[in-house]
Parts: sequence; C-alpha cells; structure tokens
Amino acid sequence: MERIDMRDLNDNVFETIGKEWMLVTAGNEEKFNMMTASWGCLGWLWNKPVAVVFIRPERYTHQFIEENDTLTLQFLGNSEKARLAYNFCGSKSGRDFDKAHEAGLTPVTLEGGEVTFEEARLTLVCRKLYKDTLKEENMIDKQLTQWYGEKHGGYHDVYVLEITEALRK
Repeated sequence: MERIDMRDLNDNVFETIGKEWMLVTAGNEEKFNMMTASWGCLGWLWNKPVAVVFIRPERYTHQFIEENDTLTLQFLGNSEKARLAYNFCGSKSGRDFDKAHEAGLTPVTLEGGEVTFEEARLTLVCRKLYKDTLKEENMIDKQLTQWYGEKHGGYHDVYVLEITEALRK
C-alpha cells in the first residue's frame, strides 16, 4: 500500500460511501472487528480532514471503537468479491464468525497497530476527535425516527474522526 496525500483523493463521496460502501475496522492485530457502513461523511472540520461515521451501540464493532483511539475505513471497490465481503460483514456478527476469514479478506497490520485489508483499494486511518449520540428530541424532521426502534436498532453514536493517513493499493 502506498501512502497518498489526502488532497489527492478525488472520489465522489456520494458514490464511494452511499453506493460502494465501506468497512469500519477497529482493534489491533490480536483482536479486531469490522462492519459494513453505507452512512458516513468525508470533509473538512476544525482545520482537519475528517470522516464522520455512525455506529449503533449494539454492534460488536462499537466496543472496539470505544476501546481504541484509532480505527480504519476501507473501501473495497465494486467487484463481486467486494460485494460479497460487504454483505457478509454487514449482516453477520464478529461475535459469531471470523469475519475476515469468512469474507475472504486478508488482514494487514499498519505501523500504528491499526488493521486494514490487503483487498482494500483505499484505506483511511483515523483518530477519534468527538463522539455524541443521536437523540430523538433533537431530530427536527421527526420522520427520521423511522430508522430506529425495534425494527432497526438503537440511536447511532456519531464519531468525528481526523483522517491521519490515506493509503491506496
């Protein structure tokens, strides 16, 4: 993997996150977990390049994010193999499966101890800056509550992450 300047990223984030999706991975070489996410943002905040991810507290990956200062975001592309990996990692729990093995992903430990995957076309290494929880009483558009409750799960924790490194295959 080659380190690239974040100013050279030219992905259309609406396509990259909303249609390609991403993996959110936290932990270390000994123990980590990842999940698929299709909700998120990339941008500029507090004079830093940032990513914003939304993680429900009941997700297994949530505990790994809570226990670590850093995490990684992987973009696998749109191949059939990538779709299978995204679908598996988004529908199965790391409590029950070795998700990397089952999804055909090869873990790679980075210099800082974070985990990415050899199959990732792009990896963003991130450091947690801010966390809050979405709250029903703060939703101006009350129709947004349709994404929560028994059918969908708890309100997301929102993490604002500084993108400290970008790596391209």
